Amino acid sequence: MKPADIDFDRLLKRLNLANTRRVWRDLIARAEAEQWSFHDFLATVLAEEVAQRSHTRLGRLSHRAQFPFLKTIDEFDFTYQSTVRLALLGSALSADFVTEGRSLVLLGKPGRGKTHLAVAIAYRAIQNGFEALFVTAAELIDELSAAARQGRLAQALARFTHPHVLVVDEVGYLTYGTDAANMLFHVVNDRHRRKRAMIFTTNKPLAAWGRVLHDEDLAQAIVDRVLERGRLLQLDGPSMRTKHLGLDDPTAPQASSEQVVRISGIPWSELPEPTPAGQQGFN
Repeated sequence: MKPADIDFDRLLKRLNLANTRRVWRDLIARAEAEQWSFHDFLATVLAEEVAQRSHTRLGRLSHRAQFPFLKTIDEFDFTYQSTVRLALLGSALSADFVTEGRSLVLLGKPGRGKTHLAVAIAYRAIQNGFEALFVTAAELIDELSAAARQGRLAQALARFTHPHVLVVDEVGYLTYGTDAANMLFHVVNDRHRRKRAMIFTTNKPLAAWGRVLHDEDLAQAIVDRVLERGRLLQLDGPSMRTKHLGLDDPTAPQASSEQVVRISGIPWSELPEPTPAGQQGFN
């Protein structure tokens, strides 16, 4: 058979080279126009196929991770942080974070970027070839509690123990059922034993997790396992959602009783309210 008689589409389909099937004609035309060598042509074909497969894989695993949004570490603004720097996160962004089963607890008030960092670290793990799952603490506890009542806890646990990286968001933000510590301990203990990486975000000090989860002993056991191969990072600075208002700026001038600002942001003197005498006609 002559090369000109070869059915490239059929062969590429059989080899599952979907992207190459789409672009080979354009690549041949470009190679002829630019007089590529055989080496350059083959290298370009292979590089295009690998790049497309990588892109498809990232999209598929990111969707499966159920991120609430997709953020990268490059998008995080460290300017307002005095305690967290990119250098401190270096180990969490490496493949070793996953292969060694490390953990990270991101502590801070709302709006400090905890979830952004958690998603960015988990996404980097996906880029490094691993699987990740994002879930809020409330969702995890509610799902496992329901499964336990139905006698299928073991099956339900697999969803949270299988991924290489598990992000548990918002520990302490909501009120949980009385079995919260028990449900979370099942997940943490299994992942700790199998050296599976974990990331937690919380607005509560670790010493308060006992009250949050309704069991001081189990909460201590959870924290103990998380921190054995993990660390705690506290985020400070202003809320990223409201920093434009200057609410967290200790140098911002305080409003005095003579200069009251209304909800509209307009000083009282510029838009006076009706006086008590003026209001009498509306009683």
